[in-house]
Amino acid sequence: MTLLGHDLVGHGEAWREWRGAMASGRMHHAWILAGKQGLGKALFARAAARELVAEAGVPQPDHHPDVLELAPLPANDEEQKKKDEGRPYQTKRNISVDQVRAIQHRLTTRPTLGERRAIIIDPADDMEKGAVNALLKSLEEPPAGTFFLLVAHRPGRLLPTIRSRCRTVRFPALPDADVARVVSGAAPQADSATRAAAVAAAEGSPGAALGFVEQELGPVHGLMERLVGEGDPQFTLRGALASEIGARPDRPRLLATLDLARAVLAARLAVASPLQRLRVIDAHAALATLSAQVPTYNYDAGLLAMEIGGLLASAALPREAA
Repeated sequence: MTLLGHDLVGHGEAWREWRGAMASGRMHHAWILAGKQGLGKALFARAAARELVAEAGVPQPDHHPDVLELAPLPANDEEQKKKDEGRPYQTKRNISVDQVRAIQHRLTTRPTLGERRAIIIDPADDMEKGAVNALLKSLEEPPAGTFFLLVAHRPGRLLPTIRSRCRTVRFPALPDADVARVVSGAAPQADSATRAAAVAAAEGSPGAALGFVEQELGPVHGLMERLVGEGDPQFTLRGALASEIGARPDRPRLLATLDLARAVLAARLAVASPLQRLRVIDAHAALATLSAQVPTYNYDAGLLAMEIGGLLASAALPREAA
């Protein structure tokens, strides 16, 4: 298994639990793979699914017909074209009920190469309400030989009726040293300051750290640190932050910027004075609200950047207090 061409770390306990269940002969029919985004849960799901459906003596193709995946579709025809060309593309916000029903139609037939079939849903916590209800029917009465792997970044968003029918495997956040090793191997071109900022902001997620490196958020990180440390009475740092984020950033860059801002505040909280602590907590809560709204609301990027800068500056102590 690899993460952008480099060894995955932190999956040892998950593999022990999965393979122990396979060896027991009492394999549960539905699993939730739970943990923050960027820990390699989807890669684990694909590898585990291939182990599950493999038959001794039967050649296993690269694109296995008995491993089916559900993920958000490209956002529109233009994004579909990008996907077909192998370029990065934006997706719809949710997995639709029609996608789930299409998979359920496949389940009326037998597996192609063996006795088992695996369904991967990534991420399961981004399904439409109708899709969730449709999936629940399959979890309640799973076809023989069918197993579900639900990748969940926020498992609390799944219905209790879904969670109660699944066995949960938890993927913990990794130590910074492990994240740094992954980043150094996968992004050797990044300078040391960028890698260090990415590791600090990722909060134990190698995927998030690599996302920060890919988005080239090193200068953004430096401005955020200054905003929290110095404030911004003349609005100059906020303007510089908006310029670094860009006039028309895409959604992944905006979300990465918000995650980075929250991480900067979380790190500040550990060293904040009692007077500053409440400021940091309030700003962090406001950024969390923005992070939840950005995927749905059509924010003006420039105004959003100024809002992020304002919240970071609000966490700084006034000069007289400092």
